Amino acid sequence: MFRIDLLKNKRVLITGGGTGLGKGMAERFLELGATVYICGRREEVLKQTAAELSGATRGTIHAVPCDVRNLASVETMMDDIWATAPLDILINNAAGNFIARTEELSPRAFESVIGIVLMGTLHATMACGRRWLKSTHPGTVLSISATYAPVGSAYVVPSAVSKAGVEALTRSLAVEWGNRGIRMNAIAPGPIPTQGAFSRLLPHPGLETLALDRNPLHRFGTVEELANLAAFLVSDGSAYINGEVIRMDGGEFLQGAGEFSSLGRVLTEEDWQAIKPKKSGPTSKN
Repeated sequence: MFRIDLLKNKRVLITGGGTGLGKGMAERFLELGATVYICGRREEVLKQTAAELSGATRGTIHAVPCDVRNLASVETMMDDIWATAPLDILINNAAGNFIARTEELSPRAFESVIGIVLMGTLHATMACGRRWLKSTHPGTVLSISATYAPVGSAYVVPSAVSKAGVEALTRSLAVEWGNRGIRMNAIAPGPIPTQGAFSRLLPHPGLETLALDRNPLHRFGTVEELANLAAFLVSDGSAYINGEVIRMDGGEFLQGAGEFSSLGRVLTEEDWQAIKPKKSGPTSKN
């Protein structure tokens, strides 16, 4: 579908790039000729992904440990990257989420998700944006949102709050920075199976059937489909798209807003106890 040199000479940073959607986008961007940096908290995972993806693609990949919740860590990472050359593209993908009854969540649970999803996106976006604006270097930011961001969803409230903020940031800066060469867009994917995160968000055997029944296409999306959409949105071929949130969910949103809101009618008390978040925190792609 795409020219093999679509992202040639483009330098891309993907937060949460070691696993799941981030890894899938990294692989696709490399195939299209980009130089890719992936960051996350787990250095060993990053190194494994970089080793796996290097060699068989046209671009080059670099693993950079960084906790996007920590502004100082983000700034240090950006300084190290810019020491070679400026980035051209930022993908805000790092995330954390879990299914839970909201009244059972501690303040720390909220802080954990908001810290990764909203503050992490803000830290990375501002760190890139300030450098781009100072040097008049054009830039593109693509953030991964969620279909429930504009309407909310029960049982994933910390994520819904955070993703709504990400979309507001995207639209606001699209206007403020657009005339200075920076584009801001987002993708709101529906359910896409990825290792780890997907199984924790749909831990009950009946939930997968419920999710499929909600979808007019009666299937889940694929990492490859999301990576292709992301590649288009960060390429020069979409240079006039700015401030948009592209929903990619097979029509699920149109069939009923609030992706997880129906769980209250499906799960039993035993189910809720079984999926209660552990102290280790939310499913994370950071």
